Amino acid sequence: MTETIRIGMIGVGQIGKSHLRRYQEITDAEIVALADINESEGARVAEAFSIPNTYTDFHKMLERDDLDAVDVCLHNNLHRPATIAALQAGKHVYCEKPMAGTYTDAEAMYATAQETGQLLSIQLSTLFSPETKAARYLIDRGLLGNVYHARSTGFRRRGRPYVDGYGAPNFVQKSVSAGGAFYDMGVYHIANMLYLLDNPEVLRITGKTYQETPIDPRRYELSGYNVEELGMGFVRLENNIALDIIEAWAIHLDGFAGSYVVGSDGGVRLEPFGFYHNVGDLALNSIADLGQFEYRLHNVHETGDVFDSPQHHWIAALQGRVGLLPTAEIALNTMLISEGIYRSEQLDREVTADEVKEMSESTAVQI
Repeated sequence: MTETIRIGMIGVGQIGKSHLRRYQEITDAEIVALADINESEGARVAEAFSIPNTYTDFHKMLERDDLDAVDVCLHNNLHRPATIAALQAGKHVYCEKPMAGTYTDAEAMYATAQETGQLLSIQLSTLFSPETKAARYLIDRGLLGNVYHARSTGFRRRGRPYVDGYGAPNFVQKSVSAGGAFYDMGVYHIANMLYLLDNPEVLRITGKTYQETPIDPRRYELSGYNVEELGMGFVRLENNIALDIIEAWAIHLDGFAGSYVVGSDGGVRLEPFGFYHNVGDLALNSIADLGQFEYRLHNVHETGDVFDSPQHHWIAALQGRVGLLPTAEIALNTMLISEGIYRSEQLDREVTADEVKEMSESTAVQI
């Protein structure tokens, strides 16, 4: 395809509106229809974004023959049924993260994409940050040498959805979200590290989760809060690579040092961005002009908009202007790690990737 890509939105809540605003920046993206069970909100959003067709049943929307793709912006446990239905209806699918509520649901989505031949992409915005692109640039040129370790971090001082003052209670209920800090924030950071490591095979996982920071009693009662605010893990990957993880929605600290990747010849930290290497006896700590780097990618190497954001990349891939980054494969591996940490907490021991796959049970809610 090189023409305008015609999209149907499934879900226009907080995240759906964010996606719609991004599509407004992309000339070649046209939102043809939306589906949301809240009829009045769907009508309001349709008017605000000049979307001509609305539905309360997304299955009806999928019967349209003028849709190239759909964008799934539902709660985590609804991703599988909506995505599979859209793929089987012959639509390419862009789905909000995390990929699903459990590994087995995510795997079913991936398998359906392979079976139908439709493209499946997962919203992994960190892959398109200037820091990640610069880190990938250094790694691809061999400047880190043999990469053997990475750390994934995410920090909020006091930022749990709803109970700390923003967002809806659904974000903190396992029946809807399936997880807490790991599924809300950790997905981005873990996936980012897997991308920089070339998405190696997961071997074994150990982890621990906590909910210890006090919550306002009224908000706690109203929320049905039953997910983690803090999680950590250690993952053994193929090729002798180790990944450690810490993700906080709430913790009594002033921050974590940013995620990093290290190798035999150098290391790169993402936030704040820095490249570290030795020249003989001289240890060098390098900063980078990421603005100029982005400028040169656009204007010297003429990459255009294809890596400007996840949605820009998705539209360009559907048009055939760029190969789609393996976001579905990375997101699937991220689900394996996240669920492995939960399973390790439950069993109080290290678990193998095969154990996680065998024990994974669907949490999908049929719609």
